[in-house]
Amino acid sequence: MDKNKLWENAVKFHGHECGGLAIGYKAALYAIELLDLKFSRDEQVVCISENDACGVDAIQVLLGCSVGKGNLLFHVTGKQAFSFYNRNDGKSVRLSLKKRPENMTREESLVYYQSLEPQEMFDRMEVRIDFPEQARFFDSYPCDECGETTGLNWIRIKNDQKLCLDCYPQYDRFKV
Repeated sequence: MDKNKLWENAVKFHGHECGGLAIGYKAALYAIELLDLKFSRDEQVVCISENDACGVDAIQVLLGCSVGKGNLLFHVTGKQAFSFYNRNDGKSVRLSLKKRPENMTREESLVYYQSLEPQEMFDRMEVRIDFPEQARFFDSYPCDECGETTGLNWIRIKNDQKLCLDCYPQYDRFKV
Protein backbone atom coordinates (compact mmCIF):
# COMPACT_ATOMS: atom_id res chain seq x y z
CA MET A 1 0.00 0.00 0.00
CA ASP A 2 1.59 3.23 -1.19
CA LYS A 3 0.36 5.81 1.33
CA ASN A 4 1.63 8.75 -0.72
CA LYS A 5 -0.33 7.57 -3.76
CA LEU A 6 -3.44 7.06 -1.61
CA TRP A 7 -3.11 10.61 -0.28
CA GLU A 8 -2.65 11.99 -3.81
CA ASN A 9 -5.76 10.11 -4.96
CA ALA A 10 -7.77 11.47 -2.03
CA VAL A 11 -6.61 15.03 -2.77
CA LYS A 12 -7.46 14.64 -6.44
CA PHE A 13 -10.95 13.36 -5.61
CA HIS A 14 -11.58 16.03 -2.95
CA GLY A 15 -10.07 18.90 -4.94
CA HIS A 16 -7.56 20.25 -2.42
CA GLU A 17 -5.48 19.41 0.64
CA CYS A 18 -6.92 20.30 4.02
CA GLY A 19 -6.93 19.17 7.64
CA GLY A 20 -10.39 17.66 7.26
CA LEU A 21 -9.26 15.45 4.41
CA ALA A 22 -6.27 14.37 6.52
CA ILE A 23 -8.65 13.34 9.31
CA GLY A 24 -10.60 11.00 7.04
CA TYR A 25 -7.41 9.73 5.42
CA LYS A 26 -5.87 8.82 8.80
CA ALA A 27 -9.18 7.30 10.01
CA ALA A 28 -9.31 5.09 6.92
CA LEU A 29 -5.67 4.02 7.37
CA TYR A 30 -6.33 3.17 11.01
CA ALA A 31 -9.46 1.18 10.12
CA ILE A 32 -7.49 -0.72 7.46
CA GLU A 33 -4.92 -1.63 10.10
CA LEU A 34 -7.38 -2.53 12.87
CA LEU A 35 -9.89 -4.50 10.81
CA ASP A 36 -7.64 -5.81 8.02
CA LEU A 37 -9.76 -4.01 5.42
CA LYS A 38 -9.33 -3.98 1.67
CA PHE A 39 -10.92 -1.64 -0.88
CA SER A 40 -14.61 -2.53 -0.96
CA ARG A 41 -15.86 -3.41 -4.44
CA ASP A 42 -19.33 -4.06 -3.05
CA GLU A 43 -20.51 -3.80 0.56
CA GLN A 44 -17.79 -5.74 2.39
CA VAL A 45 -16.65 -2.59 4.19
CA VAL A 46 -19.19 -0.22 5.74
CA CYS A 47 -18.56 3.23 7.19
CA ILE A 48 -21.03 5.21 9.24
CA SER A 49 -19.81 8.79 9.38
CA GLU A 50 -21.03 11.13 12.09
CA ASN A 51 -20.28 14.14 9.89
CA ASP A 52 -20.60 15.18 6.28
CA ALA A 53 -17.27 16.97 6.10
CA CYS A 54 -14.09 16.71 4.02
CA GLY A 55 -12.76 13.52 5.61
CA VAL A 56 -15.57 11.46 4.13
CA ASP A 57 -14.02 11.94 0.68
CA ALA A 58 -10.80 10.23 1.78
CA ILE A 59 -12.80 7.32 3.20
CA GLN A 60 -14.53 6.90 -0.14
CA VAL A 61 -11.22 6.83 -2.00
CA LEU A 62 -9.30 4.56 0.37
CA LEU A 63 -12.04 2.11 1.35
CA GLY A 64 -14.50 2.16 -1.54
CA CYS A 65 -17.41 3.20 0.65
CA SER A 66 -20.07 5.17 -1.21
CA VAL A 67 -23.64 6.27 -0.74
CA GLY A 68 -24.62 4.64 -4.05
CA LYS A 69 -23.39 1.20 -2.97
CA GLY A 70 -25.06 1.60 0.38
CA ASN A 71 -21.90 1.13 2.40
CA LEU A 72 -21.38 4.78 3.32
CA LEU A 73 -24.05 5.89 5.76
CA PHE A 74 -24.49 9.10 7.70
CA HIS A 75 -25.54 9.48 11.32
CA VAL A 76 -24.75 13.17 11.55
CA THR A 77 -23.93 14.23 15.09
CA GLY A 78 -21.41 16.91 14.14
CA LYS A 79 -18.57 14.79 15.52
CA GLN A 80 -15.38 13.79 13.75
CA ALA A 81 -16.19 10.15 14.40
CA PHE A 82 -16.43 7.16 12.09
CA SER A 83 -17.63 3.61 12.67
CA PHE A 84 -16.14 0.98 10.39
CA TYR A 85 -17.51 -2.53 9.86
CA ASN A 86 -15.99 -5.55 8.11
CA ARG A 87 -18.79 -7.76 6.76
CA ASN A 88 -16.35 -10.61 6.08
CA ASP A 89 -15.63 -11.28 9.76
CA GLY A 90 -18.12 -9.09 11.65
CA LYS A 91 -15.46 -6.94 13.30
CA SER A 92 -16.04 -3.24 13.84
CA VAL A 93 -14.53 -0.17 15.48
CA ARG A 94 -15.52 3.43 16.16
CA LEU A 95 -12.82 6.07 15.81
CA SER A 96 -13.39 9.48 17.42
CA LEU A 97 -10.99 12.35 16.79
CA LYS A 98 -9.11 13.53 19.86
CA LYS A 99 -9.06 17.21 20.77
CA ARG A 100 -6.45 19.22 18.91
CA PRO A 101 -4.55 22.32 20.03
CA GLU A 102 -6.68 25.46 19.87
CA ASN A 103 -6.37 28.45 17.55
CA MET A 104 -4.79 26.65 14.60
CA THR A 105 -5.11 28.07 11.12
CA ARG A 106 -6.32 25.79 8.33
CA GLU A 107 -2.74 25.41 7.14
CA GLU A 108 -1.48 24.58 10.64
CA SER A 109 -4.29 22.06 11.05
CA LEU A 110 -3.23 20.23 7.89
CA VAL A 111 0.43 20.09 8.99
CA TYR A 112 -0.60 18.97 12.48
CA TYR A 113 -2.76 16.08 11.29
CA GLN A 114 -0.25 14.99 8.68
CA SER A 115 2.43 14.78 11.39
CA LEU A 116 0.47 12.39 13.61
CA GLU A 117 0.08 8.65 13.44
CA PRO A 118 -3.56 7.51 13.32
CA GLN A 119 -3.29 6.00 16.82
CA GLU A 120 -2.34 9.43 18.17
CA MET A 121 -5.33 11.13 16.51
CA PHE A 122 -8.24 8.88 17.43
CA ASP A 123 -9.84 7.33 20.46
CA ARG A 124 -10.68 3.75 19.60
CA MET A 125 -13.92 2.34 21.01
CA GLU A 126 -16.81 -0.04 20.47
CA VAL A 127 -19.32 0.98 17.82
CA ARG A 128 -22.54 2.58 19.08
CA ILE A 129 -24.68 1.59 16.11
CA ASP A 130 -25.45 -2.05 15.34
CA PHE A 131 -24.03 -3.58 12.19
CA PRO A 132 -26.17 -2.14 9.38
CA GLU A 133 -28.00 -4.52 7.08
CA GLN A 134 -27.04 -4.63 3.42
CA ALA A 135 -28.76 -2.17 1.12
CA ARG A 136 -32.23 -3.23 0.01
CA PHE A 137 -33.88 -2.85 -3.37
CA PHE A 138 -37.36 -1.33 -3.39
CA ASP A 139 -40.14 -1.37 -5.96
CA SER A 140 -40.84 2.10 -7.32
CA TYR A 141 -44.11 3.88 -8.03
CA PRO A 142 -45.05 7.20 -9.59
CA CYS A 143 -46.27 9.81 -7.13
CA ASP A 144 -49.95 10.46 -7.82
CA GLU A 145 -49.40 14.20 -7.37
CA CYS A 146 -46.09 15.13 -9.08
CA GLY A 147 -45.60 11.99 -11.18
CA GLU A 148 -41.99 11.41 -10.15
CA THR A 149 -40.97 7.81 -9.54
CA THR A 150 -40.28 7.07 -5.88
CA GLY A 151 -39.06 3.99 -4.00
CA LEU A 152 -41.74 2.16 -2.02
CA ASN A 153 -40.05 2.84 1.31
CA TRP A 154 -40.53 6.59 0.76
CA ILE A 155 -44.15 6.50 -0.47
CA ARG A 156 -46.93 7.70 1.84
CA ILE A 157 -50.62 6.99 1.37
CA LYS A 158 -53.21 9.78 1.65
CA ASN A 159 -56.82 9.28 0.53
CA ASP A 160 -55.79 6.19 -1.48
CA GLN A 161 -53.12 8.18 -3.32
CA LYS A 162 -49.44 7.24 -3.35
CA LEU A 163 -47.47 10.40 -2.54
CA CYS A 164 -43.72 11.04 -2.43
CA LEU A 165 -42.25 12.73 0.65
CA ASP A 166 -42.20 16.10 -1.13
CA CYS A 167 -45.93 15.97 -1.87
CA TYR A 168 -47.07 14.36 1.37
CA PRO A 169 -48.20 17.01 3.87
CA GLN A 170 -46.05 16.83 6.98
CA TYR A 171 -47.91 16.31 10.23
CA ASP A 172 -46.89 18.70 12.96
CA ARG A 173 -49.31 19.48 15.77
CA PHE A 174 -47.40 22.65 16.67
CA LYS A 175 -47.70 24.28 13.23
CA VAL A 176 -51.17 25.44 12.36
